[in-house]
Amino acid sequence: MADDRFPRLPSLPRDGPQSPHLHHSESSDLKGKAVKATPPHPPRVPPPKLSLTRAIALVTTCTIAMVVNISNSTSISISLPMIGRDINIQEDQLQWLLSAYALSSGCLLLFFGRLADLYGRKKGFVLGMLTQLVFAIGCGFAPNGITLDVLRAFQGLGAAAAIPSALGILAHSFPPSRERTIAFATFAAGAPVGGAFGTILGGVVTQFSDPHWRATFFVAAGLTALTLLGGIVSMPPDQIDPDTDRRVDWIGAGLVTTGLVLIVFVLGEGEIASQGWKTPYIIACLILGVILVAAFLVWEHRLEKALEDPRPKSIWAPPPLMKLSLWARAKGRLAVVLVIAFLNWCGFLSWTLWAQLYYQNYLLLSPVHTMVRFIPMFVTGILCNWFVAVVVARLPLVVFVVSGTVITAGAAILFALIDPSATYWAFGFPSTVLIVFGADFVYSAGTIFLAKIAYHGEHSVVGALFQTMTQLGSAFGLTTTTIVFNSVVRTQSAKLGVTLDSSGDNAPASASLDGYRAAQWTAAGFPLLAAILAALFLRGVGIVGHDRHAKEKSSDSDQTNGSADPPVELKPIASQSP
Repeated sequence: MADDRFPRLPSLPRDGPQSPHLHHSESSDLKGKAVKATPPHPPRVPPPKLSLTRAIALVTTCTIAMVVNISNSTSISISLPMIGRDINIQEDQLQWLLSAYALSSGCLLLFFGRLADLYGRKKGFVLGMLTQLVFAIGCGFAPNGITLDVLRAFQGLGAAAAIPSALGILAHSFPPSRERTIAFATFAAGAPVGGAFGTILGGVVTQFSDPHWRATFFVAAGLTALTLLGGIVSMPPDQIDPDTDRRVDWIGAGLVTTGLVLIVFVLGEGEIASQGWKTPYIIACLILGVILVAAFLVWEHRLEKALEDPRPKSIWAPPPLMKLSLWARAKGRLAVVLVIAFLNWCGFLSWTLWAQLYYQNYLLLSPVHTMVRFIPMFVTGILCNWFVAVVVARLPLVVFVVSGTVITAGAAILFALIDPSATYWAFGFPSTVLIVFGADFVYSAGTIFLAKIAYHGEHSVVGALFQTMTQLGSAFGLTTTTIVFNSVVRTQSAKLGVTLDSSGDNAPASASLDGYRAAQWTAAGFPLLAAILAALFLRGVGIVGHDRHAKEKSSDSDQTNGSADPPVELKPIASQSP
């Protein structure tokens, strides 16, 4: 039975509500009258029946795609100094090798997620992986920095197309069940495993290969090719309803993509610009980016209202790229989950960067010795996948998310308290293990929750929204912790009578250590804030995973909407008796 302390949510179809009009009618009837469920449109295409072998191959392929996506950043970050020396890239411009990929892969997720829902997720995945393959090879032959930056941006386009498509394919191929829980837990493990794999790959290749850093791209291309072949073989054919309105919201796509590009650009460039955050073009880009994102929200609200209008649609009123009502689903808890993902990824990626820099720049370890210290992330990620698949079907979402965010914060706090003279096993090892559990808990529980309340036909765009929030969180977290690090190092150096040069290479060791600790304390603050939000707003959600007996449970026991058959009549949430 449901927990009587919370209002009972209306029962919804197994794979989420089938009509966007249904949710709107639930929340807009102010008189408490029964609301008739509208006929579903587009009709729900039944999920394909997969053999065990094909299901395993499908989940493996999607997970490796996530590993490739994350490792495309971490494998390059460890070899940035070598790239700069080899093709003469100035030190302050090296970060664009990371930013170019992040800009294109993060800012186009919504657009490509919508295209995947409209025109086929398998097509989106295959084209995305093919794009990554072609431009990874191109990066390996790049003769100069500008060419490499451009190729990295195009490589990111492939990730923006493949990852939302993979999430949509998993959500459609596995209805709410224990199999879906395992599939999403495995996919979520791809993020921390990808981070560790990229670090290991970058460390080994740059240390032993010839011509060093270029081999990183060639290895990535090989793994991408295998993933591409896996997608072609394992993914079921696209099933697209011919009656679906497949017009694309080009105006919305242009507004949100341009706005996000400008904002992410400012986050990456603001600290290193000639006048810092006071640089005129930084201020202008930030203001323009915020205005464009605000215009996108207004435009999407207009399109969603037009979608509900029964009158003939104008050519200027295609279906919205992202319904704003999406954020209000599950009584606003979907928005809370997205904010939590943003904050937790602020902490996760910040921990990854500053742990790596601490090993390389403070302890002066070689790439291989740095890589060895991240191996526990890879092993723990695999073990964590099994643990999450078992536990997520037994614990409420609030327990899972609060635990994950607190664990993420704990990993950063361990590094903030690190003693350089202590053994790796005292601080570094437990921190590395904890960070994987924290990231995997939040990512897997969040994506399973979103998949359950997503309407049919929008799984990829919902997955893209989740990915966008994690990408923005990564950029915001890295920017904030970089500001803190630089400020602390300058302050502590001044106290020691040292004036830093433009690169900061002459900072005293003690000042640098204080900066690393301060950055990690800041990184811990983001997931701690996320833990507070989860404790306050996710208490009534219930269990999001499914065990073997999920099909036998009553629909009243599902607090997150998505396991029962659609009733003939629904009442507004506010008028239901507890």
